[in-house]
Amino acid sequence: MTKTRFRTGSLKQAAKEHTLRLIACIAFLLMASPVFAQGVQQTKGDFQDKFRQLDEVLPDPNVYRNASGAPGHQYWQQKADYRINAQLDEDKRRITAQATISYTNNSPDTLPWIWMQLDQNIFRRDSIAETTRTFGGSSSNGVGVSGARFNDPARLSLGQIRRQQSLVDNNYGYEIGSVRLSNGTALKYTIVGTLMRIDLPTQLAPGRTVSFKIDWAYNIVEEDAVRARSGYEHFPDDPRPGGNDIFLLAQWFPRLVAYSDYEGWHNKEFLGSGEFTLEFGDYDVTMTVPDDHIVSSTGVLANPAEVLTATQRQRLRTASTANAPVFIVTPEEAEANERTGPNGTKSWRFTAQNVRDFAWASSRKFAWDAQGHRQPGAKNSTVMAMSFWPKEGGELWRKYSTAAIVHTMKVYSRFSFDYPYPTAQSVNGPVGGMEYPMITFNGPRTTLNEDGTRTYSLSEKVFLIGVVIHEVGHIYFPMTVNSDERQWTWMDEGINSFLDSVAGYEWDPDMPWTRSLPRDLIPYMTSNQQVPIMTQSDSVLNLGPNAYGKPSAAFHILRDTVIGRERFDFALKEYARRWKYKRPTPADFFRTIEEASGTDLDWFWRGWFYTTDHVDISLDTIHRLRIDTANPDIDLPRRRQELTGEPAKVGVELNRQQGLPIWVLENPGITDFYDQNDQFTVTPKDSKKYDSFLESLDEPWMRQAFDRAVAEDANYYVLSFSNKGGLVMPIILGLTFADGSTEKMNIPAEIWRRNSRQVRKLLVFPKGKELTQVVVDPDWETADADIANNHYPRQIIPSRIEAFKSPDRNSRVGRDLMAESQGAQE
Repeated sequence: MTKTRFRTGSLKQAAKEHTLRLIACIAFLLMASPVFAQGVQQTKGDFQDKFRQLDEVLPDPNVYRNASGAPGHQYWQQKADYRINAQLDEDKRRITAQATISYTNNSPDTLPWIWMQLDQNIFRRDSIAETTRTFGGSSSNGVGVSGARFNDPARLSLGQIRRQQSLVDNNYGYEIGSVRLSNGTALKYTIVGTLMRIDLPTQLAPGRTVSFKIDWAYNIVEEDAVRARSGYEHFPDDPRPGGNDIFLLAQWFPRLVAYSDYEGWHNKEFLGSGEFTLEFGDYDVTMTVPDDHIVSSTGVLANPAEVLTATQRQRLRTASTANAPVFIVTPEEAEANERTGPNGTKSWRFTAQNVRDFAWASSRKFAWDAQGHRQPGAKNSTVMAMSFWPKEGGELWRKYSTAAIVHTMKVYSRFSFDYPYPTAQSVNGPVGGMEYPMITFNGPRTTLNEDGTRTYSLSEKVFLIGVVIHEVGHIYFPMTVNSDERQWTWMDEGINSFLDSVAGYEWDPDMPWTRSLPRDLIPYMTSNQQVPIMTQSDSVLNLGPNAYGKPSAAFHILRDTVIGRERFDFALKEYARRWKYKRPTPADFFRTIEEASGTDLDWFWRGWFYTTDHVDISLDTIHRLRIDTANPDIDLPRRRQELTGEPAKVGVELNRQQGLPIWVLENPGITDFYDQNDQFTVTPKDSKKYDSFLESLDEPWMRQAFDRAVAEDANYYVLSFSNKGGLVMPIILGLTFADGSTEKMNIPAEIWRRNSRQVRKLLVFPKGKELTQVVVDPDWETADADIANNHYPRQIIPSRIEAFKSPDRNSRVGRDLMAESQGAQE
């Protein structure tokens, strides 16, 4: 910026200009100060517009999705209904099944074929997922590679070896028996990895339905061996001969690939990280299992009299109105059950309406409890919250699983809608955490001690409560708000991680929850192993922090810092309401949050979701300024006082310490006027100039405004900030004053709109209110990466001295093998 100067002319004119600048903008006067002479201009050609609108990035609104982020007037989506009969062969660990599928084309397009998902084919040795699996590094997804590093390529864990052995010893993937129309006409099909195209003899016109049948079978993977999202777990130490299994069945049937207005067929190969994009429909599923098994499933049990005892049915009725979980199958009954074998089979039939997937679990090891959660006025006024677990779950599951389900529904419904289905279930098995409509798989367990008791650590408690909240939360997002998990993991995992952290802190704020608050994401956001959030799921380097943690941190910042809780909660609820049972895209989310909150957030979406910038705002300097009164009797003594505050000249101070004589003090006869007065002495000319200045204020408002400014004698501070991380964010200030009082100030992010690298801010406080300290982001709410440059004055950063000795060399070359072989060393 250039200095502001007085124009030449009369004293009266100059005085007017002086006063006008004082009144119009006090900063205009201050710009004449050397503080502002230090330019903050952009270097030519390097301008960065952090507030550039996203219109050029987001798809154009249309009749299917409008500019406000809501479904358009001609929004449509397909429908897929399934009637399935499945048989579980426990000994062979194999599923055989038959399905009749009805597919309704609600699109305006005529379809010559349909695509199906064959997710089990991911475990074929020749699948794209398997043949492109890399060893070590972030792309391994933690599958059995313990400690492997790119610079240590020969390090292989037993877990990885076990996985390779399982793939060699078993034939995994779908075995398709037949595909035919309901009238028996065979349909031509082509399998492409985890996809299958079915060619229709007659193109499917808009508004028409085609029904066809598929027979299939597959061998169930051992989840602990291959690290899948479903599978079986074997318990060889159970007293029953041959042991027992828990079966978690998901991605177990051929499912329709989604067909949408914005992509057509979503026929992207299943590679593992990108989950599922599915169509809603109605299900009628019968599962035939050993007759001593308990089955948990998506849907409502349609034949309880055929599979449950009279006692179990009565317990269910009691549980529906209970205020605490009631056992349907007690732990003692489950332990007794797992000691014996089946006498035959039972067929459990479940029905589910308007769901996008179907999963189930089966085992003789399950204890089962339930509690009715009431939602007055909702479509499902009572939701049955239920948990299924083996003895290995112990007291941990009895205390917390079903309670966490109920808590989740209470919290999530505030931010979205009433829980939409009649049941919500948590099942313990080999899968650490996975979600499907009305059913979730959750892994934490107790530890068996030598005395036969079972205990659990605090981390297992936190894990169980947290994973139940998270997975049941997924029944809202994306099982009901049906975002595309295959493409945009953050749309379900990020929103859900944000809400599960809200629910977690409402459960118990003192528990050590992790990964979802802004401060938790600083190490990731400053690392070189990251990609933008808006990266396709299978291409993300670090899925946890990128798809879960960073979006969650962003939503916390939006809610607590940028928008405010009331408006953000309203906007998120509107998004959930608009897209309940529908298929939103990122653009729909961005536009809805902006439209409902009344906030332009393109700068936020661009920075947080499209870049790998991080937050680091530095408070570089603070200058204190004081307004000149133009009165020499006031201003000149002030300047004298300012001068006395400077340190003494080094040479003069050393002379004093040596006791050297001062000439004028030794020879008083030579002193004159200037020895009694200095440059700050008020002269008649100064006084006359001041009187002339006051006379020049010839309009009443001028004198009134000037006198008020002089009387108030406010404190003016110029704060200089630099953006070192690249992400523009609100500047949150913690202010401490000399009188001991404190204040918090929120400067909106728009302060960076003209210069995203450096900004200065003028703060004005009344007389007597003097700043002693300023801290940027005092409550760590914006994920500011470097707190060392947040303080002014700078602070000494506390750390600690750790006493240690260098570790002994463990190399066999460096060890004394001669002494060891003679028993001299242990």
